[in-house]
Amino acid sequence: MKVVALSRSALLNHSDLMFGMHSLRRRVFGERLEWDVSISNGLEIDQYDDLMPQYLLAIDQRNVLGCVRLLPTTGHNMLANTFPVLLDGRGAPNSPAIWESSRFCVDAQASETPTMNGLKSATFLLFAAMIDWGLQRNLHAIATVTDLRMERILRRAGWHLDRLGSPRQIGSTKAVAGLLPVTDDALRAVQATGNIHERAIITPANIALAA
Repeated sequence: MKVVALSRSALLNHSDLMFGMHSLRRRVFGERLEWDVSISNGLEIDQYDDLMPQYLLAIDQRNVLGCVRLLPTTGHNMLANTFPVLLDGRGAPNSPAIWESSRFCVDAQASETPTMNGLKSATFLLFAAMIDWGLQRNLHAIATVTDLRMERILRRAGWHLDRLGSPRQIGSTKAVAGLLPVTDDALRAVQATGNIHERAIITPANIALAA
């Protein structure tokens, strides 16, 4: 299993990965979690996918086992423009050194063996890839809107969320916003907890290595 880093335009050139990612998001957010998301032709896609985000995909034999979307906080993003209520009246992060992650999910039905603490290895791999990706771009933190379940998963993985506001009920989800540190210490903690020894992220130029 590897992590592929793709821009939106690059993803469109790999239709199998694009459909795999949007199908996984449909299964997780639309069907399993029953979030109020937009689904068309079996794919979960929203307006933030039109803003040319970056994506990290955990893939095995070109099957998408996990994904996360990344957008700069200097433009439109989910925390600032969809969920500002989670900030308790504070301003949303707006800095070139802070990007936002959203639509993080892992295929719970995949046959991969869970790690010792019960989390899927794809979860740790994506967490580590997010930090590594951020370090390569000199980010200080990653902002995110998540639920309390995922906040606990992050804590178990050794990546602690610094809350930006109090949890609030949004639809069927108890949601919370926060910042995740992008530091060498955070990367080492996730790698140690998940028993990860690699930090390479595959790029479009060598994506064939993941086939």
